[in-house]
Amino acid sequence: MKEVYNFLTNTIKLKENDVIITGVSAGPDSMALLHILIELRDKINYQLIVAHVNHNVREESKEEEVFLKNYCLDNNVVFESMTIKTYGDDNFHNEARNIRYNFYHELIKKYRANYLMTGHHGDDLMETVLMRIVRGSTLKGYSGFEKIVDMDGYKIVRPLIFVTKEALEQFDKDNNIPYRIDKSNYKDKYTRNRYRKYVLPFLKKEDANVHEKFLHFSEELISCDKLLTKLTKLEMERIYKDGIIDIEEFKKTDLLIGKRIIEYIFSLIYQDELTDINNKHVELVIELINSKKASASLSLPNNYLFIKEYNNAYFKKNIDDTISYDILLTDEVVLPNGMILKMIDSSSTDGNDILRINSSDVSLPLHVRTRCDGDKMTIKNMKGSKKVSDILINSKIPVNKRNSWPIVVDSENKIIWIPKVKKSKYNRLKDEKCDIIFKCL
Repeated sequence: MKEVYNFLTNTIKLKENDVIITGVSAGPDSMALLHILIELRDKINYQLIVAHVNHNVREESKEEEVFLKNYCLDNNVVFESMTIKTYGDDNFHNEARNIRYNFYHELIKKYRANYLMTGHHGDDLMETVLMRIVRGSTLKGYSGFEKIVDMDGYKIVRPLIFVTKEALEQFDKDNNIPYRIDKSNYKDKYTRNRYRKYVLPFLKKEDANVHEKFLHFSEELISCDKLLTKLTKLEMERIYKDGIIDIEEFKKTDLLIGKRIIEYIFSLIYQDELTDINNKHVELVIELINSKKASASLSLPNNYLFIKEYNNAYFKKNIDDTISYDILLTDEVVLPNGMILKMIDSSSTDGNDILRINSSDVSLPLHVRTRCDGDKMTIKNMKGSKKVSDILINSKIPVNKRNSWPIVVDSENKIIWIPKVKKSKYNRLKDEKCDIIFKCL
């Protein structure tokens, strides 16, 4: 843990009258960080505020909040908390993270803090890097996260990035630091947990200090990203003005810089929804720009369009949700609502984003279309059929997305799959025989 103490005292150079907000869940990682910050506070005399978010999805959440509040009281630390009352239809982890950081930002303003510190450690960095490599991301995305991020008037600092989870748990044990365990961290249904349980142990067997290699890898990518960002901004001034891409000028620039320009525009458009965009969408935009088509459009996630008109190209929100389509389902299809259906060789999961079928059970070829009045689907392990409209409602698909939601059918118009929502009786489980697998991205 020497690296953590050195980082805080010699790199960050904490001093008297600094104000630190630290996010604490009551788990072993954040409690270790809180212990370290309390220790240093007693020497340096800065102000320390604990920010706790009760995610309100487990029975233990309230007890954890009370435990942490009492711990802060015993150690003369200011305690601030909030409880998430409801969640929308968004990805749970992304939504919870956004709520958390909005809460932190409010506290930073309230206390005029100059640091926000979180308990992200070396294992978290490895998991994030690996997940993004598998999913696809940008150069910055592949780097995971930085140990110091300059924000407007304060810094986000991750002091534990140098150490592993095992080291933190041993530190807690050696210093009698109490903590609580979130049992959902062991459930395989969460992607990060699967990396944590199955991939990281293998890497650590290969090299016990592999987390240090990942940190070096991350920092190299961050340095490259910052240099490319400078070059991209210079090119942006020439290529992208008033929301319009000059296609002729775009074609003159280096392909890598052009890709960065599109990624940057995506970040402006999608902001907190940027996780809905991956490198495939970037490639499709560049492909359309370089195509010989004088005028064309491309559908993107969340009802956006990329439009090419002669020498100009631009992004716009598609406010018309009455669009209908019927597309032959080939190896890979980009749908008008931005979803991508891709044929894959195998999958270890059985979620609603995966379809497994035997070609002998259906009439090929498959098509993907929008819903029609009276559409019904026979669901696996359920007697009779159910209206597609009811399925979309029960699955909390927003009203403005239902008309354009994809429905996979065979050549006899039997409904096989509603991607990311529900599968029919024709779907096979991962341990059952199948010869066609599709994934919805």
